[in-house]
Amino acid sequence: MWFMLMFFAGLEIDLPLFRQKIYRSLAFGVVTTSLPLLLGTLVAFWLGYELLPAIVVGSLLASHTILGSTIIARLGATSLEPVVVTIGATMVSDTLSLLVFAVCVPLYASGFSVSGIAIQVIEIVVFIPLVLLGLGRAGAWLLRRVENEEETYFVLMFGILAVTALLAQLINLPGIVGTFLAGLAVNASIKDKPAKGKLEFMGNTVFLPIFFIVTGFLIDPMALIASISEDFFLAAGIIVALLIGKWIAAESCGRAFGYPAAARRTVWSLTLPQVAAKLAATLVAYKTFNAAGQALLDSRMLNAVLIMVLVTAILGPILTQYYAPRMLGEVAKEPVGSR
Repeated sequence: MWFMLMFFAGLEIDLPLFRQKIYRSLAFGVVTTSLPLLLGTLVAFWLGYELLPAIVVGSLLASHTILGSTIIARLGATSLEPVVVTIGATMVSDTLSLLVFAVCVPLYASGFSVSGIAIQVIEIVVFIPLVLLGLGRAGAWLLRRVENEEETYFVLMFGILAVTALLAQLINLPGIVGTFLAGLAVNASIKDKPAKGKLEFMGNTVFLPIFFIVTGFLIDPMALIASISEDFFLAAGIIVALLIGKWIAAESCGRAFGYPAAARRTVWSLTLPQVAAKLAATLVAYKTFNAAGQALLDSRMLNAVLIMVLVTAILGPILTQYYAPRMLGEVAKEPVGSR
């Protein structure tokens, strides 16, 4: 199910918006990925986790889900530069954080070796363009041929998802990395197609609820309550690392790009939520074991991530609702020629 969620995440990224402000999006994407990754790694390491699990925790904090996009759309602010740059940075952030995650998982499962790392890096370097370019073109050609046959169109998209997940697993990458790249590869091909709307409807009404139900089965309510009380510093630490890392990224890049205060706060609020894709990656790490049978992430961290998801999914949209109208007010005060 989390394969489907990551495929949808790749499909939902707006590539034309990303291309409009590509350099600023790339710069902000790198900064808003690296700072939370570094802070999250340091916090997890300080709280007693080994280096690889700590880096995985950092990678979980690095990306984000723009839950406030509906608020932005309702306000008519989707074409403003800070929003366009943030949406583009989401693609960069999701991709970079997943690549870090993809390197750490097989290293933890099979052990550290220089040759192993070299082979893994070469496989990733070959795999990414193979999916994004090769599959993108081949998939676009095939999808165009069957775009009037809805059933075949759906089957073909699911086939692309399955093949990329399998290829990723063959080179010891998590399948969710392959399905995310597959979503990016066919993103432009299925844009504005009726099948995309129906696929998103299926994902939102079937797969996403089932995913959260299955996740609920994996969570021990008593352990979750205990983690809030006994492991308060664990949950609070990763939440604070996320808030500070994303704030510094939004503030520093926003000032460099000349954005006013409300725009910088809006960008920050949009990069806070950590939702379904985060849980998917956490569950993969939770089910990854080393030679000694130890999980990459334990149940304590799983519960802490769940708390982080809950807090940020509520806090992010609230802050967006507060700051986005003020951003529009600042834009309205600017002279026409300076917008």
